[in-house]
Amino acid sequence: MSAESLVAPGPDPDDKAIEAALRPKNLDDFVGQKRVREQLSLVLEASRLRGRSADHVLLSGPPGLGKTTLSMIIAAEMNAPLRISSGPAIQHAGDLAAILSSLTEGEVLFLDEIHRMSRPAEEMLYMAMEDFRVDIVVGKGAGATAIPLELPPFTLVGATTRAGLLPGPLRDRFGFTGHLEFYSTDELELVLRRSAMLMDMKVNSAGFAEVAGRSRGTPRIANRLLRRVRDWALVHGIEQIDARSAGAALDMYEVDVLGLDRLDRAVLTALITKFNGGPVGLSTLAIAVGEEPETVETVAEPYLVREGLLGRTPRGRIATRAAWEHLGLQMPEHVAAAMPANMFSGPGTATAAGAGDWTPQET
Repeated sequence: MSAESLVAPGPDPDDKAIEAALRPKNLDDFVGQKRVREQLSLVLEASRLRGRSADHVLLSGPPGLGKTTLSMIIAAEMNAPLRISSGPAIQHAGDLAAILSSLTEGEVLFLDEIHRMSRPAEEMLYMAMEDFRVDIVVGKGAGATAIPLELPPFTLVGATTRAGLLPGPLRDRFGFTGHLEFYSTDELELVLRRSAMLMDMKVNSAGFAEVAGRSRGTPRIANRLLRRVRDWALVHGIEQIDARSAGAALDMYEVDVLGLDRLDRAVLTALITKFNGGPVGLSTLAIAVGEEPETVETVAEPYLVREGLLGRTPRGRIATRAAWEHLGLQMPEHVAAAMPANMFSGPGTATAAGAGDWTPQET
């Protein structure tokens, strides 16, 4: 397994079975996201007391934080069956109609990446969510007829990594919206402790802290790194994992102390050594590291910006002082003087201008 796949927030097909075994089954076992858990618990408890299906739920946030797990917990808490699909799989209104018409009363329908659903299916979903009814069009042209189809009450759980792409009418039809945030190191340690117990691993507190610190604030990545540490310890005959053995294992997989992988460090190294810290355009930077611009922008850049190691300005990407320090390099005085005054300078401080969601102009 490459370093890039180790710290990729998306699910790894080879690890899906293991991840399923590690998923918490109820809200009490779910670690982190305290505010969302409390609000969701209230919504579900009220629905149980009324004896009705829960309101539709929209979960947004970066990948790997537990949106799919929460959908499974919602179904379990409501003692209802769960149907799983995704936005990209529903490209026609007929695809959605087939799913909706087969739902049973109280069933939970989970749609992952709901923002990628086709527009005709999206418009059909409006009526299904609000009135529990869909109109099936039979025939074409002047002879077409709309046949109303009544649906049993159900709960839709939508998950999206890009809530801004959802149209307003769809967002407004969700009774509860929860945004999942990145986890703190302490929360990730709790996740790792639970996973280690389920995998029958012996890890001390320092070992948990070492893995949590390199997990990019994402439980999916934390569990993946923990499994690789387990493999390393098994091969080397280590019975109890401490900070030193965990660090050695992750160093072998090229995941450093900040959670940066080979691509992350390549981007920063090229930016500093070849372009004197920037600014440089995305396309030029991608060529320097031998990757596609989309890969640099979607895989490496979000975490580097969030950690305050890379800045985005109207003239292009620049390396912050923290990036120079992380690579063990001294920032020249003329580079420091040219850096924008409001540019963040340390990990975890990506709040200044230039760190937003807008895309800089190419140079």
